[in-house]
Amino acid sequence: MTLHHSDTDPRLVELQTWLATTAPSIRIETLRPASSDASFRRYFRADTTEGQTRIVMDAPPPHEDVRPFIQVADIFGKTGVTVPQILAQNVEAGFLLLSDLGNTTYLSQLSNDTAHKLYTDAIDALILLQTQSKPGVLPDYDRTRLHQELQLFPDRYITKHLQATLTDTDQAVLAKTFDTLLANNLAQAPVYVHRDYHSRNLMVLGTGNPGILDFQDAVYGPLTYDLVSLLRDAYIQWDEEIVLDWAIRYWEKAKRAGLPVAPDVDTFYRDFEFMGLQRHLKILGIFARLYHRDGKDAYLKDIPLVLEYVLKTARRYTAFTPLVRLIERLEDKAPKFGYTF
Repeated sequence: MTLHHSDTDPRLVELQTWLATTAPSIRIETLRPASSDASFRRYFRADTTEGQTRIVMDAPPPHEDVRPFIQVADIFGKTGVTVPQILAQNVEAGFLLLSDLGNTTYLSQLSNDTAHKLYTDAIDALILLQTQSKPGVLPDYDRTRLHQELQLFPDRYITKHLQATLTDTDQAVLAKTFDTLLANNLAQAPVYVHRDYHSRNLMVLGTGNPGILDFQDAVYGPLTYDLVSLLRDAYIQWDEEIVLDWAIRYWEKAKRAGLPVAPDVDTFYRDFEFMGLQRHLKILGIFARLYHRDGKDAYLKDIPLVLEYVLKTARRYTAFTPLVRLIERLEDKAPKFGYTF
């Protein structure tokens, strides 16, 4: 992956000009892509004359707004979890200069040998963050927002990706399913929610592990949301009994830390499962949208695992039996997109 030639990339010219005046220690000729994500943002890694590296974020207006990133970096940073420091900013242009948390993601390091230590660190950091949550600081993860996310499942996944038409009966099944999920989600105690607390956004660090990235969409909402993101990750799967063990360890630590988790573990795990079902139905819609609208086909290979999560969870609860039947019928008739991964 190489940088775009500057004469066809005016953003890069603007970025280099800003860096030259803001951070003269940065060696601009060493600017190189650091990562990409599912948005319009892009990141570059640069060397400094002192021999360190820095991350430069390019978040082009009007598609992106760096202000939520700046706000959440401050809020999360004050809790004691590890997030990048903002070293310089140009809000109007959409440029940020950040400290570098390295390029070793959890996803790249997770194995049967490393998982327990890495997940223990991630759970401890999550509890540290949640125990310092305050209302009125981040946007509320309210019913409207949660329902809009669920609606991505019929709008993007069923209609666009499976090329299916929902009957009135199907619509009624989804409406009842969504009401059941939302009643549970909104009954959970609200805390700070990262919203994408998973193996691609957690960096392995020597001290202060994990480094936490991609937090700009943080909200104030259901307590189990980030735990589900972590343990039922769309990009890596663990055996059910291991996930249950980690979830119980979280529950025990959260209770000791004074977090308002459900008082018994069965109720807590049901909260975890219902939250996971909400999240994974949304993710199916998002992955379908990334492919069909944005031309990003890399997420297609992750759809089967997310669908497996949905069906495994839904089959455990009679309230979701109609959802299971609906999905099984639609998937059986769906056009195949040729997963060659």
